[in-house]
Amino acid sequence: MTYAIQVHDLTKKYGNLVAVNNISFGIMQGEIFGLLGPNGAGKTTTLSMLSTMQKPSSGTATVQGKDVEKNEDDVRKAIGIVFQDQSLDEELTAGENMNFHGRLYRIPPDERDKRIDDLLRLVELYDRKNDIVKTFSGGMRRRLEIARGLLHHPSVLFLDEPTLGLDPQTRNHLWQYIADLSKEKHITIILTTHYMEEADRLCDRIAIIDHGSIIALDTPQNLKNGIGGDIITIKTPDINTVSGVLSEPWIHRIETHNDEIRIYLRNAEQHISDIITTLNQENITVHSVSIHKPTLEDVFLSYTGKTIREQEIDGKEMMRMHMRMVRH
Repeated sequence: MTYAIQVHDLTKKYGNLVAVNNISFGIMQGEIFGLLGPNGAGKTTTLSMLSTMQKPSSGTATVQGKDVEKNEDDVRKAIGIVFQDQSLDEELTAGENMNFHGRLYRIPPDERDKRIDDLLRLVELYDRKNDIVKTFSGGMRRRLEIARGLLHHPSVLFLDEPTLGLDPQTRNHLWQYIADLSKEKHITIILTTHYMEEADRLCDRIAIIDHGSIIALDTPQNLKNGIGGDIITIKTPDINTVSGVLSEPWIHRIETHNDEIRIYLRNAEQHISDIITTLNQENITVHSVSIHKPTLEDVFLSYTGKTIREQEIDGKEMMRMHMRMVRH
C-alpha cells in the first residue's frame, strides 16, 4: 500500500487553544480523502500544516514521503492548493492568472503555454481565456483556481471548502469536475468540507473532525452502516416517556435530540406500526413520524450529540469566550 500522505499525532496549539488535537491518518495514492466537520473544527489548520503554511506544535506529517517541516520545498513542489478564500487577480485575464502562476513555478514558456491551454479546456474555460476574471461567476472562478492549482503537475491537490458559497447547480457541476480529475489524472485529493452531500458524493474515505480531533474515519458507506440500519424520527412533547415504553429487542438504541426521539433499528417499515401502536396505548402524543436511511449528518449527530450547524454555533461561542479571556 502506497501512501501519498501520512500523519502521526499531529497537533497545533495557539496558546491554550488546541486547534488540532493529536490526529493520525494515512491517505493512499489516487484517493479522494475528506475532512468533514463544522467551521472551526480544525480542518483548515490541518491543511495549513500539511501544505507547510503553518508549523505543527507536535507530531509529524509527510507528503509523498517528504517531511512537512524538514523538506518544505519538496512538499510545495508536490502539491497544488485551492484556498477557501479566492486568490485570483480579478483585474487579470484567466490566461494571465495562469501564466503568472506558471512563472512562479519556473515552467518553461512553451510548456507553460501548452499546459495553460490544456487545463483551461479541462475546466471548460478555454473560450474565456482572454476575459478579465472579475467578469466570471463564482463557479467559473473556482474552476479557474483548480486549473491554476494543477498547472505545475502536482501529485497531491488540496481543496479547502471548494464549493463554499456556490449555488447547488454549480456545486454539483464542480463535484463532477473533481471526481473526473481524480480518475483521469490519478491525483491524490484531500478536501475539507462541512457539506455532508459533498463528502458523501466525492470521497473514498472521510475523517470526521470535531473540536480538533478525529472522531470517526472510514468510507462514507461504512460510516453510515455503522450507526445501525434505519432511523425512525418521532416528534413528541412526551419525549422523556418514549424511551421507557419502547423496549423491543429489534430496537438497537434510542436517542433524544431537542424535541425528537430517534430510534435506530433495521427494517423500519416492518416495525413502524408496532411502535405507533405502543405509543398510542400509552397515550403518548405524536406530532410527526418519519423514516430514513442513515446520512453522514446522522453519523455526526450520533458521535457528537449535535448537528454540524449546532457545533458551529457552539464553536463560535467558545471562540468569543476565548477572545474575551485573552483580552482580560
